[in-house]
Amino acid sequence: MTLEDRWLLPEGIEEILPPAASRLERLRRRLVDLYASWGYELVVTPLIEFLESLLTGTGNDLELQTFKLTDQASGRMMGVRADMTPQVARIDAHVLKREGPVRLCYMGTVLRTRGDGFGGSRSPYQAGVELYGHRGHESDLEALTLLLETLAVANIDNVHLDLGHVAIFRELVRQAGLGQDQEKRLFEALQRKALPEIRELLTPWKLPARYADLLARLAELNGGLEVLAEAEALLAGAGAEIGEALETLRRLVAALRRYRPELPIHIDLAELRGYHYHTGVLFSAYVPGQGQAVAQGGRYDEIGQVFGRARPATGFSTDLAILLALGSVAESASTGIYAPTLGDDPALARRVADLRGQGERVVRALPGAVETPALLGCDRILRYRDNDWLVVPAAEPPVEHGRTR
Repeated sequence: MTLEDRWLLPEGIEEILPPAASRLERLRRRLVDLYASWGYELVVTPLIEFLESLLTGTGNDLELQTFKLTDQASGRMMGVRADMTPQVARIDAHVLKREGPVRLCYMGTVLRTRGDGFGGSRSPYQAGVELYGHRGHESDLEALTLLLETLAVANIDNVHLDLGHVAIFRELVRQAGLGQDQEKRLFEALQRKALPEIRELLTPWKLPARYADLLARLAELNGGLEVLAEAEALLAGAGAEIGEALETLRRLVAALRRYRPELPIHIDLAELRGYHYHTGVLFSAYVPGQGQAVAQGGRYDEIGQVFGRARPATGFSTDLAILLALGSVAESASTGIYAPTLGDDPALARRVADLRGQGERVVRALPGAVETPALLGCDRILRYRDNDWLVVPAAEPPVEHGRTR
């Protein structure tokens, strides 16, 4: 191994350096404050857990994304978190055990075996919120609205919102009597919007004509808000569950039009991201020039059942590193106070401590170091004058180590 190879990071694993790391932390703090103002409590989930709890009820996709290893203490298999959503669901269902709605938020790095798309990160800095204990569209609307507020805090403009609902496809599959393999193949074709392939799949299955037509046309039900009216006409009489799904989408759209009338909304009833995980409405936020969603979420009722307590749930997640790259989180002004070497001067030590206690950034000189206030981001210096240590502009003559009079 060459010396250069020793410094290489694995593909998709990033480090965040100054000043970007400070901007990321500033964004994180703003979001924690935003979520707290909506009543969301912060939880910190473990980096690693036993696989049984980490992957319970999550489907095969998350298992493939999870790094696995053997616990040397117990001999059991463990996994590094690839998504904090299941962990937060466990906390709500098994640890907190509160009655009524519970609002939780989370932030931290996750690790994945594969990145999303070409060159995607395998170590996103995930942030999100989850609202447990309420089934109505009002909680979906709260999650959606908070997602948009999150993007606004990061100063991300030109947001486009995609809305879908997995219950429509799931109920049509049930009514048509498709087997598990048939459902899987049709699901994959729908994700590709491959209309000829969809019809080729359906023809030999000899489904009732109505269901064959509805399943085939599902891929065409994507576009502007007019799609909702088309879907209601096409799916009239398809059952109460499908009617309720369409009504949920209509109510969400109406509320969003009042809240953000300028927001472009795209309806896609064949969007089935997280199909084996989500149970209701799906939503994703996109910006021009980005093929992947910058934030996404939806409803996933009953996830807590595997932890002994079924709970309705809705929420969203995003990657702070992506928000940082796409948004315009300003760097803090380069301010600070440059102090001489403390030495054995108790008055100087007290002055530095007092300034730091007031929230000032104070950088003290180190003997023999070649440095200037400007290099250290300091716009002021501490100068001994009139028997006191005073803060003066850094434009005055450079500080020498020790007292200057």
